Amino acid sequence: MPAISFQSVSKTYPTKRGQSGAAVKALDDVSFDIRQGEFFGLLGPNGAGKTSLISILAGLSRASSGSVTVHGHDVLTDYAAARRALGVVPQELVFDPFFSVREALRIQSGYFGIKNNDAWIDELLSSLGLADKANANMRQLSGGMKRRVLVAQALVHKPQVIVLDEPTAGVDVELRQTLWQFIAKLNKQGSTVLLTTHYLEEAEALCSRIAMLKQGKVVALAQTSELLKAASANVLRFKIDSELPRELKVQARITGRIVQFPAHNANEIEQYLAAVRQAGLVAEDIEIRKADLEDVFLDVMSEKSGTVRVAA
Repeated sequence: MPAISFQSVSKTYPTKRGQSGAAVKALDDVSFDIRQGEFFGLLGPNGAGKTSLISILAGLSRASSGSVTVHGHDVLTDYAAARRALGVVPQELVFDPFFSVREALRIQSGYFGIKNNDAWIDELLSSLGLADKANANMRQLSGGMKRRVLVAQALVHKPQVIVLDEPTAGVDVELRQTLWQFIAKLNKQGSTVLLTTHYLEEAEALCSRIAMLKQGKVVALAQTSELLKAASANVLRFKIDSELPRELKVQARITGRIVQFPAHNANEIEQYLAAVRQAGLVAEDIEIRKADLEDVFLDVMSEKSGTVRVAA
């Protein structure tokens, strides 16, 4: 039995009253399973349907068609059991300003009928670097500390499945390291983890399998290692101080001074460097590297609609 099962899930948002235009189809026949104990990544650009899928999973939204189960419990017909198995860390910072951190965690425990779990609350506070903030009011916390509390609230009832929706968005390096160490520990102990993130290096390092969404459809679903093996090229990377000519720019991935070209062989590498020299530019810190998940992601997203990469 899978930890999470999405079967033919579609979601259409009707146009608002008084507005013209067609209804928006956020999800289009999405189907895949997440195995128990898996660390699974759900990736896609903004508007791909990731948040809609998680909202349906958490019972915050209803699918227009299809079904979703958590450890065999349907999120609609067996909502209470499905919700007990889930711990969801939302993307937005949502908190009650009238309680301390410890009080917030005790109240969250009560929602699941759990009492006298201070030992587990203390472990959460310690593991997430919140021990010295236990009695602080939520309003007094920084954004990063509030994010840690959201993680603790999601885990306070010891869920079998942990859903992390952009958990490290806008937070410091220390929190990222603390969070991933703790989540990796829970995963090794048997918890299933579903992660959405725009930090693709995190997904590459943490997730054993990945699904990619584009315009509400699954366009890739495979082991992370298989996706990387299928990458079409190595990457030529260097720095320049001036702007590339237009004919080169359209082939490159540019971040500030850093320029990257997909390169299938030595001949392509030399052609790129020769074109840079002919443009009167000097390439510095030249290196050839293996394609990473960001390269794969950009490659998949640039392919024509309907192309699906699926591996066993």
